Amino acid sequence: MTGFDAIADQLAGQAIELPSWAFGNSGTRFKVFSQPGVPRTPEEKIADAAKVHELTGLSPTVALHIPWDKVEDYGKLAAFAADHGVALGTINSNTFQDDDYKFGSLAHFDRRVRDKAIAHMHECIEIMDATGSRDLKIWLADGTNYPGQGDIRSRQDWLADSLQQVYARIGDNQRLVLEYKFFEPSFYATDVPDWGTSYAHCVALGERAFVCLDTGHHAPGTNIEFIVAQLLRLGKLGSFDFNSRFYADDDLIVGAADPFQLFRILFEVIRGGGYGPESGVAFMLDQCHNVEEKIPGQIRSVLNVQEMTARALLVDTEALTQAQQAGDVLAANQIFMDAFYTDVRSDLADWRQSRGLPADPVAAYNASGYRDQIIAERIGGDQAGWGA
Repeated sequence: MTGFDAIADQLAGQAIELPSWAFGNSGTRFKVFSQPGVPRTPEEKIADAAKVHELTGLSPTVALHIPWDKVEDYGKLAAFAADHGVALGTINSNTFQDDDYKFGSLAHFDRRVRDKAIAHMHECIEIMDATGSRDLKIWLADGTNYPGQGDIRSRQDWLADSLQQVYARIGDNQRLVLEYKFFEPSFYATDVPDWGTSYAHCVALGERAFVCLDTGHHAPGTNIEFIVAQLLRLGKLGSFDFNSRFYADDDLIVGAADPFQLFRILFEVIRGGGYGPESGVAFMLDQCHNVEEKIPGQIRSVLNVQEMTARALLVDTEALTQAQQAGDVLAANQIFMDAFYTDVRSDLADWRQSRGLPADPVAAYNASGYRDQIIAERIGGDQAGWGA
């Protein structure tokens, strides 16, 4: 077999976790925009995520965000998800929306605040126990805005101690995944600003601590695929948060700003053994749709990841290696670019149909009546959104 037929089977195991918060209202720092039919409960978020999986076959799990998705019975919530054909996945902590966290959480100068943040992480681990989730994902807004505002070294020491207390509660089959972000909301010194800082803390914690790489959390011009290759080489890449950004924010549909970058990243994922269910590397989306509709935005996102994965799998690695080792710069680049420019959309449509999925999931959603159904049914109550 050659071409798409040779890689078709490798696509079958792809799974891209959806974030529950992607289905709630969101916006900019100036305004949160509401849409009709937005979920009011964690169950309704899960139902919307399940619709994406039903139409694409790509998103069998849903990540929860605590406290946004708090319920009294997580076993019941897991059963609800199973009844809709999906499972609960990563548990995301939140230590950035409480007044106590104004000056930080796990890296705060006040032990009382650090203890409060640690207790929240422990609560998240208890939820993981109830849902069967593997990963606790931690993103921190901790940092400072002005030189002299805080002691940079002490904050790293406090952070290391806090993370150790969280890690000590992680189960044998669970993982701590530490995300990083270049800046925002801390504009002078963010406490976990880059992959190296996250990696250093994870190495100190142990073998069940990994780095989460958010594709939108880098300075302009950063070679993200190099970071991917290095973390895979070091055995510390735990997960991706896929999204896209043009300048500084990171909530755009993955691949929207630079499809070629997404292709390059996925090539390195495959090259480094990070693709597939046995790799341990989780693919997740982390994006909020502010002006576009929620469900079609998520459908388009997972399809973009699938398309660039297919193109990356089409790289003739044997020929590429030969050209590289012969020092044939132009031939190596041409082999790489030939795969990127291969239009796999019709092949993927046929692939989906062969598996009982709609050839065009977005069109299928538009024709399904689900949009009208949720708009009609979700009247009253409070729509989910940032902080809800």
